[in-house]
Amino acid sequence: MKLKSFLELSTYGLKTILFKNTKPILATIILTDACNLTCKHCAVNNINKIIHPYKEIKEEMIRLYKEGIRILFFCGGETLLWEDEGKNAKDLIIEAKEIGFELVNIVTNGTIDLDIKEADVIFLSIDGNKENHNYIRGNTFDTIMQNVDKANNSNICVYTAINNKNYKDIKELCELVKNTKNLSSISFNFHTPYEGTESLTLTKEQKIEAVTTIKSLIKEGYPIFNLYSSLDYYLENNWSRPCKQCIVIENKKQFVCGRCVEIEGLCEECGYLFAVEFSLLFRGNPRIIYDMLKTYLKFV
Repeated sequence: MKLKSFLELSTYGLKTILFKNTKPILATIILTDACNLTCKHCAVNNINKIIHPYKEIKEEMIRLYKEGIRILFFCGGETLLWEDEGKNAKDLIIEAKEIGFELVNIVTNGTIDLDIKEADVIFLSIDGNKENHNYIRGNTFDTIMQNVDKANNSNICVYTAINNKNYKDIKELCELVKNTKNLSSISFNFHTPYEGTESLTLTKEQKIEAVTTIKSLIKEGYPIFNLYSSLDYYLENNWSRPCKQCIVIENKKQFVCGRCVEIEGLCEECGYLFAVEFSLLFRGNPRIIYDMLKTYLKFV
C-alpha cells in the first residue's frame, strides 16, 4: 500500500472512531448480474442479465469519490464479462485510479484472463478443493488454475465462501495458496443463506470447527486475509450491523452495507467477514485496529 493511501485511510479511521463518523469509505459497484456460471450458493446471478452502461458507471465513480469513498470494488455477476462503449473492467480500474480512489479491487470467478495488474487486489472465487469447488461452481477448477499460472503481474487473493460442503477444505486451500505461484493470500467468508441456498448453511458446530481452523492457520503464518480477532465476534454473532461505512451500488440504487439488508432476517445470518471486520474497526476496537494494520499492510 502506498504511503499516501495508508495516511488518508488512517485519517478517515481516526475521525470515524473519535467523532463517531458513519460516512462511507468503501463502495462496491455492481457492473452486471450476467454470469457464465450458475453457482449453487449464488442467488444474484443472471436475474436480468443487464450490462450497466459505461456512462452511468463513470458518473457513479465520480459521485462516490466526491462523497468521500476511497476504496472501490467492482463486482458482478461475473465482473469481467462487462463491456460497454469499447470499455472493459480493466479500463474502469484505470479510470478509477485516475479519479483518485486509493484502492481499487475486483471480484471474479477466474474463468477469464486474470492478468489484471491494474487492480490493487483481485478477489478470485475458489470454493473448496477441486472436487468440492466443481460441485459448487461447475467444472471450472482447472481453468481457473491455468489462468492463475498466466497471471504473473497480479495480486490475487483467493476468495472462499465456507459452507457445509467445503468447510473441511480450509487447510487444503491455504496450502494451495501458500504453494501456488501468483496466489498471494486467501480470504474467507461464511455462507449467507439467501433464499434457495439454505441447504449449504453451516451448523453451529461446523462454524466453530471452521473458525478454530482459520485461527490456528493464521497463528501458523499462512497468508490469510482475515483479521484473527474478528472471528470470535462472528462466531458469537456479536457485532453491529449494517456496516454504515460500506455501500453497494447497483443500477443507480444504493444499499447500506450490502444488498441483503432488504431481505428480512438475513442480516442476522450474515457471513461476510469484511462487514464484521469493518464494523468492529470503525467502533475503535483496539485489537481489530492492530490486526488490520498488520494484515492490510502485508497483502495490499
